[in-house]
Amino acid sequence: MSVRQLFAPALLAIAIMPLAFTAQAHNHDGVEGQGPDHARMEERMEERRQEVYERAEISEEQQAALNDAYAEHRDAMHALREEHHERVAEILTEEEQEALRSAMHDVHEEHRGKRGHHGSNSNENADSE
Repeated sequence: MSVRQLFAPALLAIAIMPLAFTAQAHNHDGVEGQGPDHARMEERMEERRQEVYERAEISEEQQAALNDAYAEHRDAMHALREEHHERVAEILTEEEQEALRSAMHDVHEEHRGKRGHHGSNSNENADSE
C-alpha cells in the first residue's frame, strides 16, 4: 500500500471538514438543511472529494468504496443526531430546549470572539496570577 493510499481518507476528511461544520451549524439553528443551498453544498462537497481523489491518485474502485463508507458514516451520524434530539426532548420542554440553544449560541459567539485575541488574553491571565 502506498503512502498516498494510506493518507487518502485523512485528505478526504480534511477537504470536506469545513463543509461538514457548515452543515452541522445549519442543524443547530433548527433547519434541516434541505433546499437549494443544501443541493449546492452537496455538489461542492462532491467536487472537492473528486479533486482529493485525483490528487491522491485513488482508483475508481477505491473511490466507490470510500464514497460508500462516507454515505454510511453520514447516515449513521444522522440517525445518532435524531436519537440525541429525541432523548433531549424527553428531558427538556420546548422552552428549555430553546433556552439551551440560545445559551449555547451565546457561549459559542463569545468564544469565537476570544480566539482572535487569544495571545493578549493569555498575557493578561499570566499577569493576574
